[in-house]
Amino acid sequence: MTAPADTDNPYVFIDVKIGDEVTGRIVLELFADVCPRTAENFRALCTGEKGVGKKGFPLHYKGCRFHRIIENFMIQGGDFTNHDGTGGESIYDEKFDDENFDLKHSSDGILSMANAGPNTNGSQFFITLAETPHLDGKHVVCGKVVKGLGVTKILGKLKTEGDKPIERCEIYDCGEIKPGESFGITDNDGTKDIFPQFPEDSDVNFTGAPVPELVQVVEDIKESGNLAFKKQEVKTAIAKYQKSLLYINHMKEQWGTKRDDISDNETSSLNKIAVSCLLNHALCSSKLGWYDKAINDCNKALELDDKNPKAYFRRGQAYNLINDIEAAKEDLHRARDLEPSDKGILKELESVTKKIKVQREKEKKIYAKLFQ
Repeated sequence: MTAPADTDNPYVFIDVKIGDEVTGRIVLELFADVCPRTAENFRALCTGEKGVGKKGFPLHYKGCRFHRIIENFMIQGGDFTNHDGTGGESIYDEKFDDENFDLKHSSDGILSMANAGPNTNGSQFFITLAETPHLDGKHVVCGKVVKGLGVTKILGKLKTEGDKPIERCEIYDCGEIKPGESFGITDNDGTKDIFPQFPEDSDVNFTGAPVPELVQVVEDIKESGNLAFKKQEVKTAIAKYQKSLLYINHMKEQWGTKRDDISDNETSSLNKIAVSCLLNHALCSSKLGWYDKAINDCNKALELDDKNPKAYFRRGQAYNLINDIEAAKEDLHRARDLEPSDKGILKELESVTKKIKVQREKEKKIYAKLFQ
């Protein structure tokens, strides 16, 4: 997947991460044929080629955040001076005039300039999450998402406080994609994972391909995560397991609306892969100290398979690591009941039992002193 060579419109990318986790790449076509001045501003802010602006900050989207998110409406970013929606600067000066309103906010994935009223365009922009006709004639549309719409959907569903995302959402890299260059949405890492980050961007025929072929797609992605984990590339493994889960969820959505030839056994085989990915993701999260995420992964796995001993074991481990030892004990007992001879479960349960004993001894001493 490469940038077309038969158009004068530039293509740019912005790479996004949420917290410390890479989310993916958004590729945008800029409509230089309709609004050349606005498109050039956005392109140059992606490359950073204009250097430092009058405010003393690099004229560059790299490092700036999506500071405002409204579900089913839009995601907004581009304030690289204040990071809160009060700043920013264009390549022309601080502000520049509205170029035209020829293009409309007719769907999701539309790139448009944020402003504080007529003729106040700077560097701030937004990407729509739905059709927003009430913005027509007020904001200049200058591009559209061509790949990575899934990234915008993930951002659009983040928890917020007063429209501000609770987790930091950052553009950690950005730039221009020249004609004929790859969009960079596949990893090309030498594994069997040859698929784009998001299923919407792939050429996989989810509605027509044989089910075993589709199941193999998610198996190949998951296996690439296993290979990364073996190399101790934990964050890469996390991204691969997340990717496999995205494909699984997309398949289920497609099957539910566009296919009636899926058997219960085929759905079950997909769920088994999902559980495996969730539990592997939980293990990786625990290794990075992300214990809340590990617990959440196990919760999701248990929704799919409430008799899975590894899910109770992983969750028990995470509870133990945050010193919620009663919850850890409960989960580890469930895991032991399901797998009575598993040495890992027995060892972890022994550790938790000792912790509880030590804690109760301390409590006894404290209470004894109170009544002396």
